[in-house]
Order: sequence, then structure tokens, then C-alpha cells
Amino acid sequence: MKRKVVVFAVVLGMVFLSMSCKGTKTSIVVGAKDFTEQDILGNMVYLLIEAHTDLKVEYKHEMSSNVVFAAIKSGDIDMYIDYTGTVYGNYLGYSEMKGAEAIYAIVVQALKDQYDLLMLEPLGFNNTYTLSVRKDIAEQYGLKTYSDLAKVSQDLTLGATFEVLNRNDGIPNLKKTYDMSFKSEKAIDGTLRYTAIAKDEIQVTDAFSTDGLLMEYDLVVLEDDKQFFPPYYAAPVIRAQTAEKYPEVQNLLRKLSNILDDATMRELNYHVDVLKESPTETARNFLKARGLI
Repeated sequence: MKRKVVVFAVVLGMVFLSMSCKGTKTSIVVGAKDFTEQDILGNMVYLLIEAHTDLKVEYKHEMSSNVVFAAIKSGDIDMYIDYTGTVYGNYLGYSEMKGAEAIYAIVVQALKDQYDLLMLEPLGFNNTYTLSVRKDIAEQYGLKTYSDLAKVSQDLTLGATFEVLNRNDGIPNLKKTYDMSFKSEKAIDGTLRYTAIAKDEIQVTDAFSTDGLLMEYDLVVLEDDKQFFPPYYAAPVIRAQTAEKYPEVQNLLRKLSNILDDATMRELNYHVDVLKESPTETARNFLKARGLI
């Protein structure tokens, strides 16, 4: 009888040990920022890993740039998609204008050396910042470039995200470069910028070049004639420790290399912001169409 009890106890212990190991299985945490494009891209990463590995995947989004960067440095997330210009200007504090390839090379080296983070090959599109106005404002003031805007900026109200109003690579240094001085500046996040400019509550807004709502609201994108904004090529960033532990994940992320151009990304954003598809649905449909899941 004692032998049976001992055997049963050993078997039961093995079961509990197995359950415990499963319960404490390390998760891969995918992060994303707090706007439509980032949610689509974050879902692409999440769905790709979920479809091709047995890893438990968590998805954390709705973070600002500085918050998501702090999260990957601390290990709260393992990977996310960022932009070369954001890393170059906002995180690393560089201001000298360089070409896209030079900025990418600097960013890759600095992330590895300073933070033990790997930036992989870009996804293919350049989501740079723009300043946009309605067509009637462009016609009224003869606006084609940022330099044109600078001449009449004192008569116009700017509505921009809180982040770009305060970033090193944002509005403060842009105003210095172009000697701009707006009548007033309002912090307006997300799609509210577009409804505000449509209602003439603001006359100028920041936008990303791949925003689907630029199409919906038929806005005029002004030319950055002094090339203040650096290139913002989207690329995966992953903790080196995570890449070493899960090489299959790094290989999966490489499948996203050069898979998107500006027009395609703008269309995906349009599907979410205008056609009201969910970011998850949009990401899944794109990955399926490309044969990735």
C-alpha cells in the first residue's frame, strides 16, 4: 500500500511540476505606440509570431514614443516597430541632417552599443512628418512649402499632437528652422486633428505621410523645403537578449523587410480610420494576402 502511495505522489508531483512550468512560461511581449499605423503594425508582429511559433504572445499598445522606448529598455516589452527618424532625433538627440541610409546605419549602431537593442531591416515605407492645410487655406495664402507657411504663420492656428509639440525633432525646432510663429498652438491627438481642421478650429495640422485621413479630408501636404524632418523608415526593434533566446522570432520579423510602400501603408490606415475595420482584421488580411500566415 505504501508503494502505491509513493508512486501516486511522484506521478502527482510530476503533473503539478508540468502544470507549473506551463503556467510560468516566458511570454514574448509585442509593443506598439498610440496611433492607428502602429496598432496595425503591432498586430502584424503579434499575428506573425502567434501563427508560426508555440510561444505565448502578449500585445501592449497605446504607448507614446518615449514610453514604448523606456519599456523596451527595461524589458517590459521585447519588440516593437519604430522609425529611424524618431530614434535618430528623439531618443539619440541628433539634429544633423543626413540621408536615409546614413541615419539608418547610425541608429542601428547606437541602439546596439548603448541599449543592446537590434534594429532589423526596414519594412519599406517612409512615414515622415508633414504639415497639412485645407485646400482653401492653401489657395488663400498661396501655400506650397513650409517657407510659404512661415510668412503667414502668425495668422494661423496650429493643431498638433502633444508629442510632436514637445519633441526634439518636432515643432519647437521646426519653428526655429523656418522662423515660424503661429497665432496659437493646440495639442490635439489622434483623428481629432482632422475634424478640428475640417471645422476651421485650426488651420494647420501635423500628419504622417502615410495617414489614411489625408485622403479622406483631401488635405494639401506642404513641402518641407529645408528638409527639417529626417526620414522615418519603419523597422522592427528587438531586445538582443530576446533575439538570442528566440532566433525564430527574429527570422519571422525579417519576413516583413521591404513588404510595405508608402501607398500601401496609407491604404491600410485608410481601412481602419475611414472604413472602420479593426487594426487586427486589417493586419490579418494583409498578412494572408502576402502568404505570411
